[in-house]
Amino acid sequence: MATFLYKLGRLSFRRRHFVALIWVALLTLAGAGAASAPAAGNSSFSIPGTEAQKAFDLLEQRFPGTSADGATARVVFKAPSGEKMTDPGNKATVQDTVKELSDGSEVVRVTDPYQAKAVSKDGTIAYAQVSYKVSGMELDDAAKDALKDSAQDARKDGLTVEIGGDALQAVPHTGSSEIIGIAVAAVVLVITFGSLVAAGLPLLTALIGVGIGVSAITGLASALDLGSTTSTLAMMIGLAVGIDYALFIVSRYRAELAEGREREEAAGRAVGTAGSAVVFAGLTVVIALVGLSVVNIPMLTKMGIAAAGTVAIAVLIALTMIPALLGFAGRKVKPMGEKGKLPGRAKKQDEPGEQGRPAKPNLGTRWASFVVRRPLAVLLLGVIGLGAAAIPATSLELGLPDDGSQPTSTTQRRAYDLLSEGFGPGFNGPLMVVVDAKNSDDPKAVFTQTGDEIKGLKDVVTVTPAQPNKAGDTATITVIPGSQPSSVTTENLVHGIRDAGAGIKADTDANVLVTGSTAMNIDVSEKLNDALVPYLVLVVGLAFLLLIVVFRSILVPLKAALGFLLSVMAALGAVVAVFQWGWLSGLMGVEQTGPVMSMMPIFMVGVVFGLAMDYEVFLVTRMREAYVHGEKPAQAVVTGFRHGARVVTAAAVIMMAVFAGFIGSSESMVKMIGFGLAIAVFFDAFIVRMAIVPAVLALLDRKAWWLPKWLDRALPNVDVEGEGLRATSGDDDGDRALIRV
Repeated sequence: MATFLYKLGRLSFRRRHFVALIWVALLTLAGAGAASAPAAGNSSFSIPGTEAQKAFDLLEQRFPGTSADGATARVVFKAPSGEKMTDPGNKATVQDTVKELSDGSEVVRVTDPYQAKAVSKDGTIAYAQVSYKVSGMELDDAAKDALKDSAQDARKDGLTVEIGGDALQAVPHTGSSEIIGIAVAAVVLVITFGSLVAAGLPLLTALIGVGIGVSAITGLASALDLGSTTSTLAMMIGLAVGIDYALFIVSRYRAELAEGREREEAAGRAVGTAGSAVVFAGLTVVIALVGLSVVNIPMLTKMGIAAAGTVAIAVLIALTMIPALLGFAGRKVKPMGEKGKLPGRAKKQDEPGEQGRPAKPNLGTRWASFVVRRPLAVLLLGVIGLGAAAIPATSLELGLPDDGSQPTSTTQRRAYDLLSEGFGPGFNGPLMVVVDAKNSDDPKAVFTQTGDEIKGLKDVVTVTPAQPNKAGDTATITVIPGSQPSSVTTENLVHGIRDAGAGIKADTDANVLVTGSTAMNIDVSEKLNDALVPYLVLVVGLAFLLLIVVFRSILVPLKAALGFLLSVMAALGAVVAVFQWGWLSGLMGVEQTGPVMSMMPIFMVGVVFGLAMDYEVFLVTRMREAYVHGEKPAQAVVTGFRHGARVVTAAAVIMMAVFAGFIGSSESMVKMIGFGLAIAVFFDAFIVRMAIVPAVLALLDRKAWWLPKWLDRALPNVDVEGEGLRATSGDDDGDRALIRV
């Protein structure tokens, strides 16, 4: 592989005009496609195989034309102090509002609170429900404005009016903090390289790669039913890895120049050596992201594949466009150690002294030397620290966001609170029971029996009469729990209804299904929990095999996987502490604490595993190369840090800055993932890879690089270290073939 990539790097350097033209053309084509593509709506949320989804699909068949997936709005009215909603003046205001709302072209129906008995027992609160033909993201601005104007008109008459539901759903924005993250990355690059030109190359190529990836996603969003979160996450991950991959190749190029090679040869060697590590690091990320499809949640699958595509583009750009741009830059990109005009420029360190020893060890060398002298203490301290950070994860509560998780400043949250006040906490999470009595002899009797059995269950406040379809073979029953939607009591009620339904099916051959947002939330959490172990086995197993090929060792990949588990558990603990417990919530812009997003654990496992393996590959390949060339195991660890610690540190800081930039998003899921990934990179790069990994390697000594002879013969030689480049470049000096990733 190293030889092929070496030739690719030299070709890209020589044909730089052609390579640059191809990538600019792809960016232009993708941008034009995105600009001309129809606007994407809100991505449909389906969970194949769950009871809640089966019930929803059945409603589509048996109750056609009801727009079950359309947007809804609950306009909640509260009477002034001392008055009732049944007072003539207040009643007239509500009825005028209902009439005004009914005139919308996208409105299917509006319920009158007085006819639908939607007035609280004390008479102070009432609500009207508006159903639309299209989803909240597809709703015209005119329809949203009409909804807001109707509420404002009612407020003028003295009523408190708030609007809940998804009709006012807004397109999420990331805010200015995303730009701050990129700016931090730029500063780190300038400090690392001491040159504006060298620092600008990773940023430029990363932005081009993300531009192509996100534009392609935008262009295909309508056709493939991709939501706005898909492109945001692809941009987040693509930008982070794009900068990092380019950073490693530019660093290797400058190191080759410092050894006296010509620029074309240096570009070829940079791509052949550091590029090999980029390919395998990118493969681990792609495997982890594409592996999300095993969960069988379409939205999660699309997010993973879209992000994986952006990562693949980042790898290709790093391998081709970086050497092309290095050709354009010429002498503006200086060899490593050559003095520049900017502060923080790279300085020559570890130059051989009179006895052949480094005269001025850099920080990476000093740290690695300390770790190999005190490996057990460093290992215990790192494991205990991450274990302590992971403790909050034992209190992890999963859920999907609803209006109750919105900030109290929003009208959706205030409407949620008013409904809880007037009708009880469970009113915001009603359960819809669908009774399929098509195979029953007496459907009406089945409907009645089902309602009666549900009334006898605990935590049931209200059970509405069955509402049959035109054929009379299917009916819906609305159940109002006594507890809030995210409570364990409500979850137990859902399981209780389903258990009762099993008995009804045995007696009458009728199917009783529970759906609604609360039931869907419960089913999603259970499905994700069930899929977590198979997903871990698949992704970690494939990556483990890949790392065996790269490192030609059994224990090194095993250590890498165990270290990842430590970092991801610690990161989940931090997420729970901030978003569920409320620690530092003000600093993170978390206005409302609550359950952690249901898909957060499995998504973090996938993404963090891929990113964690990046640093493992970049750092440990240099250690293995030194060991293969005759250094003792402990000294090989120090050598790996001497050449790789500075660049890996810069890469981790950049990735953290990019992820942290998304904490400013208005979308709670993006905010949570941005924080989770940023803290996970910190734990993995600086504690696991920089402390635990060298400590374990020092303790294992030569055993770390053990591989059975039969397996060594069976594995393909991918030559990540670039041994084949000696013959290709005609070098006689073995020292110049050392890999400095």
